Amino acid sequence: MKKHLLGTILQILLTVFTFFIIYLPIIIILLISFHDSQYNYNDFGFTFRWYGEILNDRPLMDAIFVTLQIAILSTMISTVFGTLFAIGIHSLRKKSRLKVMVLNNVPVVNPDIVTGIMLFMIFRFIRISFGFPTMLLAHIFFSIPFVILSVLPKLKSLDPNLFDAALDLGATKLKAILYVIVPSIKIGMLAGALIAFTMSIDDFIISYFMKQGEFHNVSTLIYSRLGKRQISPSVFAYNSVVVVLTVGIMITFNRMNRINKKVKGERL
Repeated sequence: MKKHLLGTILQILLTVFTFFIIYLPIIIILLISFHDSQYNYNDFGFTFRWYGEILNDRPLMDAIFVTLQIAILSTMISTVFGTLFAIGIHSLRKKSRLKVMVLNNVPVVNPDIVTGIMLFMIFRFIRISFGFPTMLLAHIFFSIPFVILSVLPKLKSLDPNLFDAALDLGATKLKAILYVIVPSIKIGMLAGALIAFTMSIDDFIISYFMKQGEFHNVSTLIYSRLGKRQISPSVFAYNSVVVVLTVGIMITFNRMNRINKKVKGERL
């Protein structure tokens, strides 16, 4: 009984410690974003000033615009292609599917710095101008495998005769995919899109190899300012906004997923 109680206490302490380590930097960033002094952290003074400074920091606004453009475009493109690839992979025979999945998982487990250097060498070899095009292509490249991994479990859970039934009822292959398969796997597609968007908006290492000159997304801009000791709390304010939005999106997604499961359960 005592051993069981001790084990439970250790599990609780380990869990609390883990969450503390994970969320401590986020809490510190939130506090700095509300602190009224840029350099003095001895006395805390509450202010919303730095959230207004986001709009006045022109390089930061440009970097935010680039980050959002890259994230939105790469998410849309990688979700479409990742879903199509997932449907194609799912239709393969088991041995072929396993071989393709091994290839798909290589970019997932590959270190970002290796991926960044590899893409840098490829784009340099084919002479693509570094900046927006290379960064967009790179983000699409590393997002597609995650979309595939999110969509495939939903495809596996479908009735294997669903596609054939749609064809027997007169639908073409394209219509069967668009009007039968896609609505059935939309939760997996949404999950893949959220992962792709989060990874794109958060990426630094690969983006660093894809930029040139003064072209920046937010992560590379922060890095360039770190070297010059020019970090403004407006950057922390921006990061706080991103955290709040991300948490809000994830909560909304989880509620939608629960509602969807509840509706399906009631229908059954």
